[in-house]
Parts: sequence; C-alpha cells; structure tokens
Amino acid sequence: MLKRMMLAWVMVLASVVGTAAQEDPVWIQIEAQPNLNAATERARAYAAELPDVNGFALGGGWYGIALGPYARSDAQQVLRVYRSEGVIPRDSYIALSSAFRQQFWPIGANVLNRGVVNAPLPTAPTTPQTPEPTAELPAPEPADETPAQAQRSERQLSRAEREDLQIALQWAGTYQGGIDGAFGRGTRNAMAVWQEREGFDVTGILTTRQRAALLQDYNSVLDGLGLEIVRDDTAGIEMLMPTEIVAFDKYEYPFAHYTATGDLEATILLISQEGDQTTLFGLYDIMQTLDIVPLDGPRTRTERSFTLVGEDATRVSETRVALEDGQIKGFTVVWPAGDEERRTRLMDEMEKSFVRIDGVIPTSASTAEQAIDLVSGLEIRKPRLSRSGFFVDRRGTVLTTVEAVNSCARVTLDSDIEAEVSVLDDARGVAVLKPETLLAPRAVARFAEAQPRLQSEVAAAGFSFEGVLGAPSMTFGTLSDVRGLNGEPDVTRLAMNTLPGDAGGPVLDAGGGVLGMLLPDAQTGRALPDGVRFALDREVLQDVLSQAGMAAAGTNSAAPIDPVDLSEAATGMTVLVSCWD
Repeated sequence: MLKRMMLAWVMVLASVVGTAAQEDPVWIQIEAQPNLNAATERARAYAAELPDVNGFALGGGWYGIALGPYARSDAQQVLRVYRSEGVIPRDSYIALSSAFRQQFWPIGANVLNRGVVNAPLPTAPTTPQTPEPTAELPAPEPADETPAQAQRSERQLSRAEREDLQIALQWAGTYQGGIDGAFGRGTRNAMAVWQEREGFDVTGILTTRQRAALLQDYNSVLDGLGLEIVRDDTAGIEMLMPTEIVAFDKYEYPFAHYTATGDLEATILLISQEGDQTTLFGLYDIMQTLDIVPLDGPRTRTERSFTLVGEDATRVSETRVALEDGQIKGFTVVWPAGDEERRTRLMDEMEKSFVRIDGVIPTSASTAEQAIDLVSGLEIRKPRLSRSGFFVDRRGTVLTTVEAVNSCARVTLDSDIEAEVSVLDDARGVAVLKPETLLAPRAVARFAEAQPRLQSEVAAAGFSFEGVLGAPSMTFGTLSDVRGLNGEPDVTRLAMNTLPGDAGGPVLDAGGGVLGMLLPDAQTGRALPDGVRFALDREVLQDVLSQAGMAAAGTNSAAPIDPVDLSEAATGMTVLVSCWD
C-alpha cells in the first residue's frame, strides 16, 4: 500500500510526459561499488523494491547502480520523492549516459541507447482482489505569498540572487535565455512552466517558498559533499571545499594537498607561490607534465592566468590559476569521470567562493623525498615504455623497432614531439615514424656499403636507461656472425651487452656506417649467454625504406674514424622513442 502511494505521488509530480519524452535521457545514480559481485547484489536488492534499476561499469574497477533512463524533468521529481521517502541514499544524483559503460544488470540487458521511459506507474493487480482504499493526494499547500507580496519580496533580491534563480530555472529545463538578472517575459514564462510542473498556482512570479524550493532542487546535486568554507592560512586561500570528500594531507611547495577520505577518488590542490609572468608560464608547462592532468582537454593561457582541463576514461582534472600582485594562486580539482554535473557545479561554487588572503606556501614546505619522477610530491606523466630509434633523413624520419610502437595511444620522439607511424612491418620488426613537425637532426644515418668483417669492432647507440639520462649512451663490442643462430640471413649476431632501452638504436662499424638496427631480446623462454645480442641487417632496413618511397643514404666506411667522431655521429642520429597509453 505504502509503495503504491509513493509511486502514485511520483507520477503526479512527473508531469508533461509528452514533451519530456523528447528530452535527452538522464539517470539517477544511487550507488557505486568497487567490485562486480557487490554491485550485482545491491542491484538485485534495489530491483526488488524499485522499478527501472540498471547496473553499469563506471571504469577504474567501479560499478554503478542507476534508475532510468528518464527525461530530466521526470528524473528530478523522482529523485526528490525517493530521497524524501528514504528509499535511495541522500547523495544520489542525476547522471548522464556518458558516465556509464557496459551494462551488467539486468543480466543481458542493454538500455544505454534507448529512449527515455515513463516515470514509475503503479502496477495493476493481475487477479481479482478486494479493492484497497484509494490514496488521497495531499491537498495543495496554500500559497505563502500573494503575487503582490511575492513581487515585493522579489524586489529585495540582489542581482546575483536573481541571476542564481535564472541559472536554476535553466538547469530545471524551463529557461533558455541569458543570465542577466532581469526578469523579463522569458524568465516569467519559465517561472510559470516550473510552477505548473511542481503543482503550484501558475502566476509567473515565484514566492519566497517557491524560490527556496527551486534553489534546493538546483543545489541537491551538491548534497553529501559537505561544502564548507576552509581557510588555509599557509596557502593564503579561503574557499568552499567538499569537506566530506577530502581532507588536508600535506604541503609540497607550491601545493597544499587535500586527498580523498572515502570511496570517492577525488583530489584537490591549492596552488600558492610568489612569482611573475615567467613563473606563471613555467607552472603552466609543469602542470601539463603531471599524471593528474590527462592530455585530452582544452588549455587556455593569458598574460595573467591559465586554465587546464584534462580528461581520460577514469577522471577529469581542472586547474584554474591567476597571477595578482606578485602572487600566483589557484586550485586543481581531480574528480571521477562520469559525474560531470556535480563536478562542474562544485568547480563553480569553489571559484565563486575563492578569496585570496595574506601568505603563500613557503619554498621550504616539503616533506616528500625528492625523485626524478616526482614534482612537489606528484607523479609526472610517464610513458609505458621507451626505446631507441635513429634518423634516416633531414626531415626527422625515424627507424625503430616495432616493440616501441605496439598498441600505443600516442608515440613521441624525445618525450614531447608527437610522431605518427608511417610504416609498420611486423614480420621484420621495423617501424618508420614521421614527426608531426619538421625536425633538424644533428646527424642522419648513412648505411655501410661494404660487407663487414667478422670480429670487427662495432658500436651501438641507444637510450639504455629509457630516457632517464636525457642523452644516448654508447656500447662497444664485436661482430660475431653475419647470420642468426639458426642461419637467418637478415640478422647479425653481436658480442656486446646492451639494455632493453637500446633496442631500435643504430649499430655502426668503426667507420661510422650503419650496419643495422639493434633488436629487442627475443622472448623465446630460453636464456642466451651474457653478451649475445642481435641486429637486423642494413639491407632489410634499406628495403623497408624503399617500400616507403624513401632513399637510404650510403657511405664507404671501410676506413675507421676517430672514436670521438664516431660517438658524435652515433648519438647525433639516435632519438628516444616513447610509447604512451
């Protein structure tokens, strides 16, 4: 009986179904679990009590339970009623379809791409039974103000308060005009539509109580965050912070770290340091190397400020920073992906409340151990792996091993120059890369024209430590055989010790001619003796370049050159090739 009364009340509130069906579908996310078994059990429990229960993967190992899909206007009403009845958690919120991935509940269902469904309806009994008393709907509450009184109270609102009401009406889907604080015909019509939808007398003038209800609905997405003003005297910043989600952790110049206290993986950084425009621009560049700032997203920099937005499958990071009176201050919010409405609302509230007070984080504020892959206690973005390659023409075309570019979201040369894979020859293990911007290599490979002699001295250049040293290293050895262990004619065997990062680098004779490309260690399950390495013969490399429409330069390298000149030529043509996820 109680359940049917509640559903009937939801249906009364969820009006205008005909037009709602044309709205973009939204969902009411009610719970998230860190594993599939727990999420399935919770979805089954909710489905026993509520209609339209669905479960989706959220990414990052999390699984969400959501109701819908509904039109936004219906979803807002269902959200409010279900929360007031206590049948869903208080921190439930409106979510977009883009937040969800593969559906796991109901088993075999796939409703992400279908249209909206009607808000819950009471189900009719399938067998005759004694009729139950019809639930009487509550009588409309008497208006708290007459239209004249509402207009008088409305005149006491500040411009900011009037703009807030327009923003809330826009969010509710009834207002499409500009946010100017002027209550013209468009705003009045929007108020009237909202009143009709909410069951109030339609006057086009919101009473004090109605204004409060509208703003409460608008701000409900922030419920459960614990928004409170936090004053950080060390950082010299005062602002609203989601105190139920994050708490202060540490200072690492120029950041104050506020880290997650619960299941929601959120991070907030307060940014505070002395500096000028050069410092601001340097911070802008450094922030983009951090792992917490994904590569995809808009970046804006002016003479006195910058914003950075980065997004990947699991998180969204947004940074807002400005320079005033010799002090650089701002904040970064890192938030789970898919919770976009709540994240954007939180960002707006934090920015509106942001106040600069005296003080900046001192340069001595640091507790973390210094490390090459850390900046102020934050990990820098690192490639999945790095190997070596070498330039084969003056435009910056690079030969490297297939291992360096397999299954990469992006490939770079020397860490920050974007490159595209022009040729991928899996059979022979060779890739040809072309930089997106023209380069000017210090040296270019010239392939040896003479057949090398067995036991002659050879050298390999490569980034042995995968870029940690910032420059290629030289490794010296001898040519053991012009064939592989099984007689392969396109492989040469070398007596030298190299590291994985050297793979893809050039192998040269004593005269500076390129004999081949160093191959990665073969994953055959058989350990080779120490000092046994292999290189792909130069003729194979020349053939790959020829098929790509490129001519390979040759050189008569029979006469040895000075070791210093050899090292300079070898390292000048060698480039770091990095694979990024």
